[in-house]
Amino acid sequence: MTGEVELLTPISARTVLFYTCGLTVYSQPHIGNWLGYIYWDVLQRTLIADGYDVIRTQNITDVGHLTSDDDNGEDKMQKGATREGITAWDVAKKYTIIASHEAYELLDLLRPTHLVSATSLIHEQIAFAEQLEQKGFTYSIPDEGLYFDTAKLSDYGKLARLDVAGLEAGKRVAVAGKKHITDFAIWKCSPTNQTRDMQWDSPWGMGFPGWHLECSTIARQTLGDRIDIHAGGIDHIPVHHTNEIAQTESLTNQPFANIWIHNNHIKIDGRKISKSLGNIVSLQDILERGYTMDAFKVLVLSKHYATEGNFSWEIMEAAQHRLDNWRNVAALRHQTHGGDSEDADIPSLAVLGVMKEALNNNLNTPRALSAIDELFSTLTSVAPTKINHDLLVDVLVSIDSLLGLHLLETTPDIPDEAKQAIVERTRARELKQWERSDQLRDELMQSYNITLLDSGHGIVWQYN
Repeated sequence: MTGEVELLTPISARTVLFYTCGLTVYSQPHIGNWLGYIYWDVLQRTLIADGYDVIRTQNITDVGHLTSDDDNGEDKMQKGATREGITAWDVAKKYTIIASHEAYELLDLLRPTHLVSATSLIHEQIAFAEQLEQKGFTYSIPDEGLYFDTAKLSDYGKLARLDVAGLEAGKRVAVAGKKHITDFAIWKCSPTNQTRDMQWDSPWGMGFPGWHLECSTIARQTLGDRIDIHAGGIDHIPVHHTNEIAQTESLTNQPFANIWIHNNHIKIDGRKISKSLGNIVSLQDILERGYTMDAFKVLVLSKHYATEGNFSWEIMEAAQHRLDNWRNVAALRHQTHGGDSEDADIPSLAVLGVMKEALNNNLNTPRALSAIDELFSTLTSVAPTKINHDLLVDVLVSIDSLLGLHLLETTPDIPDEAKQAIVERTRARELKQWERSDQLRDELMQSYNITLLDSGHGIVWQYN
């Protein structure tokens, strides 16, 4: 709200109440849709590492999201139903399943404490709207629905610092009967000439809730009248979050959220992601090209959440290469020993402090990743005998836990037969049996998909 970095002071000492705006489940998600959820996943992990209990709610928008911000557009769910020749209910079910698979199986994000669909709390949304009406914040437009009167608030648009007078002067296209250009639908009446799949009876007529109403209601039902953190995309600031604040604070008479945090967008090859440009990339597209979801996470986290990002297949390749280097460092734990030797004193656990400090400083993920690079560069430049197995494992556990990666899970040890072949190859090199040495190296690559690095520190195997 202040536009400044603020100290998190939870309402309840060791519990953080956290709301994240969810997907509108009307079509296949693309990589831009997943950006914020990767950042907020790391934010939740950081809070947990700091010792907080995090109660996080995320909504599923399966009704009410229109294609325009002036309440005059087509419902996205109904649009999806028309496109696919099925009902809006079936569209919601289909893409909720797809989104759940991508979020919790492919990306392996932490599941919210509460994952709530808009259609599951229709009666609660109607009750919320009735309370606003009773307090005098709304007005009805015949055949249109119930609207929030933004002129009732002296601070409407404070989050986005909206020039309300300028918007009024601009005379944007608006629903006939609206008193002010910034007024927004609390409840929309179904068109009299259209049969809708999703509609409910209400005091204002047969219809459906406005998009903003669901988040205010779901947050209040699951987290209470006031929360610690509300997250979403920067596109939510001028309309969606502005209107959430207006209706929630009008009802509760207190600030809705102590901290608002918004992620910027990602472009593809420097251009906005758009169906009309034909440049949409999905998670499945990334997998089909042979890249991993962890590499995509590294790509995302390589830029700060508040700055605009860019995706290209060259950048994706670089992120995969970076991750592969990290995986090879993780594999060093299979080639080192415990802490018996006084010489085995690397890595220092100080890197974990650097990572946590970076993440606690406005979620500075680029600095956290660079700290990993710096440490791992050191590990690849020293003899394996200098690397303490237990310390390395501790570092890897923390990296996976903080960033949602899988360095340990994806770096298994090689079989004893492969280790024996490495010993035999070492002996062959000592005896200058170069042909036998090369033969064993090729067999290791073909049979176990590993390569050998010969250095002054000895032989180290890596994943091919």
